[in-house]
Amino acid sequence: MLGLEYFSFTELWSPLFLALMILVTAGYFVLIGPLAPRFAASTAVPFWRRGLFLCGMLALYLAQGGPISLLGHILFSFHMVSMALSYLVAVPLIMLGIPDWCWRALLRVNPLRGFAFLAKPVTCALLFNGLFSLYHLPAVHDYVMLHFAVHRLYYGVLFLTSALMWWNLINPLPERRVLSGLGQVGFIFLNMVLLTPACGLIIFADSPLYATYSDPNAWAKAMGYCVTQSPAALLQAFGGPGFFGSLSPKVDQQVGGIVMKFIQEFIFASMLAYVFYHWYKKENGQDDAELSAASSDLAGEGLNYKSW
Repeated sequence: MLGLEYFSFTELWSPLFLALMILVTAGYFVLIGPLAPRFAASTAVPFWRRGLFLCGMLALYLAQGGPISLLGHILFSFHMVSMALSYLVAVPLIMLGIPDWCWRALLRVNPLRGFAFLAKPVTCALLFNGLFSLYHLPAVHDYVMLHFAVHRLYYGVLFLTSALMWWNLINPLPERRVLSGLGQVGFIFLNMVLLTPACGLIIFADSPLYATYSDPNAWAKAMGYCVTQSPAALLQAFGGPGFFGSLSPKVDQQVGGIVMKFIQEFIFASMLAYVFYHWYKKENGQDDAELSAASSDLAGEGLNYKSW
């Protein structure tokens, strides 16, 4: 299917990355299990929260280490699926899977307070969407795809800025919430608007933009970072990315832009429903009760938190 039969198990499933994901997941369950009593005000983590964390880790693995990652080096449409899974699906699921007492312990780390300004709503929205859009400028994208160290570094920075962006929407700590319900609605629309130019550039381009998906030599070099074959062997065996798909590079590129925009719209529409639900709870006084309980917990711990 889609030419995956031509690649080995190791190339398709990235066992080392899988082992890392399993190790991180095991650490999570140790943290919320045997180590939980070491944290102030720790409580049992419900099943649904554990499930969200597992789903997030699975989405991240498939996007960055599984077959979707490999296909993302062959077809631009799958590249955009990988990006959406990594930063619009995996990040919020993983964050929602972390209990509030873990967040409070993490945010007590003094060095992190120096970077609190990066979590400001407008700042983090500009950072994530700006870096995402910059990455999809043809010259930048091809450079990043053809330089492995830069590629990993850029993806890591995108992951962190995505987490900062999502923090303003799914922050579980009442005492640290910066945006009101209306503010969160505006923040969602800001993110939707900021990502639109990059998707528009991709969808309405008159010709293929990216050499790594249209030039056989550039494609083979980029593929050389995720498979064992050399670029010369890849060119001899397949000739180029056209071997694997029936779509032309231009149509594949357009499909990728549409897929990214559709997933973004779906995710943020879901977040709007989430925000309106919690806004409704606040109007009925439930969030005030949560904030009072949180403040009592903090007072009992003798801590003085500052809002991000």
